Amino acid sequence: MPPALRARIEAGRPRFEAMALQQYGLAINSGPFGIDSRAALIGEAYAAARGMGDAFHDAVAAAYWQQAQAIDDPQVLADLAASVGLDRDEFLAALGQPEYERAVDEDIAWAQAHGLSGVPAVVFAERYLVMGAQPYEVFEQVLQRCEGEAGAAP
Repeated sequence: MPPALRARIEAGRPRFEAMALQQYGLAINSGPFGIDSRAALIGEAYAAARGMGDAFHDAVAAAYWQQAQAIDDPQVLADLAASVGLDRDEFLAALGQPEYERAVDEDIAWAQAHGLSGVPAVVFAERYLVMGAQPYEVFEQVLQRCEGEAGAAP
């Protein structure tokens, strides 16, 4: 990561933490900065294939953002997988399977092709992109716009 980008992210952390607490009641206790989340993404692809993608995603997000866990550690990820009902050993084996690596590569290529360069990123109605940590009101405004457009459609 370029030093200037790292500095910008670090400088924005106090604002992000204050907003998370004020807007959502979430105290941020984030994990290590600058880790490689690829294993977590591969694990999520595996979990999704077993109908547990959302549960695993939520467990990983809570582990990183609230419990300061290192989500680049396969053992931490396996514990999280087990906590949502996935078999720990099968999960660990899946982290090296090409089909899940390909799924992650395809997601990354799709994001890049659509100009997504940051996380979180939420796309509404395949038209509106909200990137980064945003206040609740931003999401509410975009959703209202989408609802208004859907109501005005022929």
